[in-house]
Amino acid sequence: MENLAKIDQITSLHKNNELQLLCFRLDLGGDLYATNVFKIREVIKYDGDITTISYEKSSLIEGLITIRELTIPLIDLKKWFYYDTHNKDKDISSHTIKNTTHNGDIIMICEFSRWTIGVRIYEADRILSKKWTEIEQSSGIIGSSNNNKLVGRTRYFDGRLVQIVDIEKMLIDVFPWIEEEKQEELKKIQKVNAKKIVLIADDSPVVLKTLQLILDKIGVEHHDFTNGKKLLDYLFDKDTNIKDIGMIITDLEMPETSGFEVIKQVKANPTTAHLPIVVNSSMSGSSNEEMAMSLNASEFISKSNPLEIEACIKKYLINP
Repeated sequence: MENLAKIDQITSLHKNNELQLLCFRLDLGGDLYATNVFKIREVIKYDGDITTISYEKSSLIEGLITIRELTIPLIDLKKWFYYDTHNKDKDISSHTIKNTTHNGDIIMICEFSRWTIGVRIYEADRILSKKWTEIEQSSGIIGSSNNNKLVGRTRYFDGRLVQIVDIEKMLIDVFPWIEEEKQEELKKIQKVNAKKIVLIADDSPVVLKTLQLILDKIGVEHHDFTNGKKLLDYLFDKDTNIKDIGMIITDLEMPETSGFEVIKQVKANPTTAHLPIVVNSSMSGSSNEEMAMSLNASEFISKSNPLEIEACIKKYLINP
């Protein structure tokens, strides 16, 4: 169970439309990258054994490590930056992080989408507190032709660029069978006779594509937005007919306007307060779910689960 101090911290940040980012580097003096601190359980120096499970030079998994009796996969983040989904057999072994300044590997223990993994970095920097309005949309890695590994960018204390990593995309690349399972579940869902429109907000291109596939298979018309601000702008536009909209599906972490802010604004407006809001998030900690539900979200589901989304469509659009 998460401690009360952490829950209070998360709640305070969300109320102020803020987030905290752990900044890190993949090379000595290299570019700054970041991810949400609430996806990171801890950062450790690891000098234990790494159990190799693949000798393929294209493998994204370095091996298995054991942290306090928990065995988890280890991924080298720098190698993933050079991984190409269009050339999965490409040799990326030379891009392993080589840490000569520490006696051991620096590893972020990450928890999201109900997974726990170890992510090797070169060094952790400091925690950066930002308003969601200070996060810009981003795509691709600067200086690389391999896109969709970043979802946002912001500025460091001294004005330097900080690039926010799409951790969900990494998980799918490392464990492609997760998406294969979703494809099997996709075959099980059926079309429904829903006449109203679903609004979707998610800043991850891969997640947005998955949601589009699910709703297309169900046969529901949908309008898609890459962040919460764009969804709200559409929803509250004078030309939008609220009566045509049946439901909102939103992520929590998004540039410019978070999912929490989306829930607050929709529920605070008398013309939209009746709309069901389904939170589709990898932030699976109990505090995030409790916060979303306290703001009157209707459901909190695991990231892009076809069967859960189908159930929500039937519950809120077919049998409200």
